[in-house]
Amino acid sequence: MTPPVTVVGSGASGVHFALTVLKNGGRVRMLDVGIQGAPQPLPTASLNELKARLPNPTDYFLGSRYQAVHLPGDNDEYYGIPPAKDFIFEAPDGFGHTSDGFAPLFSFARGGLGEAWTAGCYPFSAGEIADFPFPYQNLAAQYDEVALRIGVTGAIDDLTPFMPAHAHLLPPLALDAHSTRLLDDYQRVRERLNAGGVFVGRTRVATLSQALGQRQPCLYLGRCLWGCPNGALYTPSRTLGECLTYDGFEYVPGVDVSHLRLGVGGRVAAVVARHIASGTEQEFSAERVALAAGALVSTRIFLTTLLRAGAGSVRLSGLMDNRQLLVPFVNLKMLGQPFDPDTYQYHLLGMGIAGETPLDYVHGQITTLKTALVHPVLQRLPLDLGTSTAVFRFIHAALGLVNVNFPDTRRPDNYVELTSDARPQLSIRYAPDVAEPSRIDAALRRVKRALRALGCIVPPGMVHIRPMGASVHYAGTLPMTSEPGAYTTTPDGESRDMPGLYLVDGATFPSLPAKNLTFSLMANAARIAAAAFPSA
Repeated sequence: MTPPVTVVGSGASGVHFALTVLKNGGRVRMLDVGIQGAPQPLPTASLNELKARLPNPTDYFLGSRYQAVHLPGDNDEYYGIPPAKDFIFEAPDGFGHTSDGFAPLFSFARGGLGEAWTAGCYPFSAGEIADFPFPYQNLAAQYDEVALRIGVTGAIDDLTPFMPAHAHLLPPLALDAHSTRLLDDYQRVRERLNAGGVFVGRTRVATLSQALGQRQPCLYLGRCLWGCPNGALYTPSRTLGECLTYDGFEYVPGVDVSHLRLGVGGRVAAVVARHIASGTEQEFSAERVALAAGALVSTRIFLTTLLRAGAGSVRLSGLMDNRQLLVPFVNLKMLGQPFDPDTYQYHLLGMGIAGETPLDYVHGQITTLKTALVHPVLQRLPLDLGTSTAVFRFIHAALGLVNVNFPDTRRPDNYVELTSDARPQLSIRYAPDVAEPSRIDAALRRVKRALRALGCIVPPGMVHIRPMGASVHYAGTLPMTSEPGAYTTTPDGESRDMPGLYLVDGATFPSLPAKNLTFSLMANAARIAAAAFPSA
């Protein structure tokens, strides 16, 4: 019997790699820390019903230590993680890192960081991955496959040139009143905005508008931020559940992989992991391993393997992340209007900003305020609580935010290495290139002009440049290349330094377009699995 492929990690990349191997008749063993949260309470209740019906709504919404409360001035970030999702960012004992110019997030949850995503599914275009070392159609075929698996809703509209159409696109979700107003106003000024290279349309989201298998469509409960209670919003743990239905799948939770043991010719021979409950170490024999622990954790495992194999300290350059710019706005036409809390909470519209080349494209997600508990405009009001609350009620339905994403490229000054401590930890360094401020200024001017054309204003002093690492779109440390080279992978993700090791997460991306990359992580992992482990 063919030995199983050992997959490390149960996030978006790992589960779709595993499912492709299983569908092709192969066998998979998955090693995972696999931290889990509590089930969602009262799954048919709306957000406001939760407030009334939960025995202790304060703990659910704000946390037992009020850790979800963000006061003005105590944090540069506008939004935090709700207590119900704290488990996603828990780390096993002994895990640590140092960073310079980078604020990374890590997840050891069952399903990984995809358990906290906002479901944006933006396929890369052929022009955006012109330097990826494989034909675009190979990735496009897997966009089709992954869309069939997870359910992607959207529309063919003015954003389609930047988000190529793929098969199995479900009808879009229902728009809230504010998003409807924005889209209607866009139609009136469309020619003017398009002439300036700005386009508005429906985003693509992995949230169901109609039933798919056992999953039911969105109930518009306004609970997206705290966790979709009925599974309409896709998370990778759902695909893990599908993998568990295969006889050839073995799931081993509660283990933290530290490194690989190499055999003859530097080939992978075993995976070394620590059982979290007992602290004991175990070797899992393995001829083929797929690292899918997230770009930074996979990089740590790779570096620790080199260190244990006697290669010494190695620095892997080329770390990338999408810089994000948060642009709050007020739609003057929506002032004083009522809002419906029973709506889809995340982004329903997007803004595409064309560049000189496809690689210069800048992407914005437009989120209108529905049932979030706080908004940056409210935080900054120089008024007492009672007056601020009254003002907020008047402007609530008019509030929105554009999350602007910028592309990134591999540069030698941005790197990951291990510290020289007795117990080496991950050390991360990132510095933006000198042209970044001018790119941000140029894009911000275009976003503000577009918002003004849509009847919106951006309050002075409200624009926020997020720290690098905040987007969690990490990539580039072990790039795919056509030509052989140290610390690279083949076009099909196999390490050129450790035969039998496949890197199937963002670590292998040679460049980073200005989009949420989760959909592309899933598709690329499925592409690698289909190429390296074809049907038996």
